[in-house]
Amino acid sequence: MSEHSLTNTIKIGIVAGEVSGDMLGALLITALRKHLPNAEFVGIAGVKMQAQGVKSWFPMERLAIRGLVEVLRHIPELVRLRHILYQRMLDEKVTLFVGIDSPDFNLGLERKLKKAGLRTIHFVSPSVWAWRRSRITKIGRAVHRVLALFPFEIPFYQEQRISVSYVGHPAAQRAADEHSRNHARKLLGCAEDIPVFALLPGSRMSELAQHTTLIVRAAYRIQQELPDVRFFAPMVSPLIRERFETLRRDVAESVDITLLDGRAEDILRAADVGLVASGTATLEAALARCPHIIYYRASALSIWIVRRMIQVPWVGLPNILAQRFVVPELIQEAATPQTLADEALAMYRDMARRKAIATTFAELAQALRADTGERAAQAVLEELRHVSENK
Repeated sequence: MSEHSLTNTIKIGIVAGEVSGDMLGALLITALRKHLPNAEFVGIAGVKMQAQGVKSWFPMERLAIRGLVEVLRHIPELVRLRHILYQRMLDEKVTLFVGIDSPDFNLGLERKLKKAGLRTIHFVSPSVWAWRRSRITKIGRAVHRVLALFPFEIPFYQEQRISVSYVGHPAAQRAADEHSRNHARKLLGCAEDIPVFALLPGSRMSELAQHTTLIVRAAYRIQQELPDVRFFAPMVSPLIRERFETLRRDVAESVDITLLDGRAEDILRAADVGLVASGTATLEAALARCPHIIYYRASALSIWIVRRMIQVPWVGLPNILAQRFVVPELIQEAATPQTLADEALAMYRDMARRKAIATTFAELAQALRADTGERAAQAVLEELRHVSENK
């Protein structure tokens, strides 16, 4: 059946639980509208997806919870929310469902919807290559197709005979080049010869609670060594900015940090060195060719559980993609203000090391470059054809 015959009847359920998922969802919807201009989208969305016309039934922030122990406290609320979404997807006669990342929430919803007869897609492969590899069987029971951002993920699904499509990483299309640093510095009003450091504490409230004091104190120590240094920190939302401001007021050490709404890309491109909380921001830093230190702190129990389950020696995406330690990782007790400052200063003072890191990052960007939105849209269209054929 042709795409045209579907355009008046398609309603797609879609749930994103964090900023990066919201961006991916917006790309997918933009591409899909070229093929299905009358399609409707409903579920949970952030500002970017809503700008593309998604009707969001609940605020996306209700899903933005990080850390195993932290999630446990919210399980009753999340279970209720998942049940409401499941029932509403059925009531609204959704044709197909796309869960974007947030696997602990979305895979459970996808499993129920698939069992009820809906076609389901999970956009962003869970990190089965890193930890909890037993999840791949559960993924197969929950979805009809996985959309993977990284090429090395494909064999894991093929071995289990789970349909998988490699869509590339969208950020790679706008990866930095050799001119990006100078341009970004002009945008931020920074002279060429002053040290610039990027501070990325994370995009979740739980991460701010763990990281704000840590990076402010590290910045203070860096400033003692580099008096003319400038610090920039991107804030993903007004709520995150307000919380960061509140937390840093409680820190005794005083240091000037310029907070910008969004603009992580400009900040990372302009920076000599970044202090970047583990997560998707480390890939952003790599694509910006920004040498950086990866750090992370969480509850002791969360870290203990992860350490027992993780099956690769790295936690940061740049290191995982390169299959070696391109940049340092300071996790939990290793992440102190002094160790962060020492590592950042050592990296700043070693120009040859920074150039080598930037070269590696440029190679990673080239490997990930693809038209992610269109590739993902084609995978969705293929699943919709299955729906049409089975009517």
